[in-house]
Amino acid sequence: MNIQIIVNDTHHDKCFRELVNAPVTALRGVTEQQAAALRDAFGISTIGDLAELKVVKWARAIRTMASAETEPRESVAKETLIDDAVEMTFPASDPVSIESSITRIEVAPDKVDASTDHQYATTIEAHNEEALGHRALGQGGERKAGEA
Repeated sequence: MNIQIIVNDTHHDKCFRELVNAPVTALRGVTEQQAAALRDAFGISTIGDLAELKVVKWARAIRTMASAETEPRESVAKETLIDDAVEMTFPASDPVSIESSITRIEVAPDKVDASTDHQYATTIEAHNEEALGHRALGQGGERKAGEA
């Protein structure tokens, strides 16, 4: 570790044993006013005192444990249930409905040869004939001239 980026220029030549007893102002960025506030609030006058401060140790312990902590099982279970409920309510596989009242196409489109292309073509054609009063498609599935 390059100690020069941690301590002020006046303390570059000191070893770690000496730095422990150095004032907190030896740390880069700590001003005289901040050092006075630490001394008044916590009785800290050296870098060693700051390192031994109980609340600093507790804060470091909490930070270390927080990075290793997993989500509580209850939270994970609730999140999973919510995800499943949303998926069941709005499945990604549902087709987009143009109009909710459309349930089936009564007459096959021009491009489809319903008599050979659909497994229930005969049933569909019988239904169409009943609904329209005549056959909607010819023998090969083509529309008859002048009809529906």
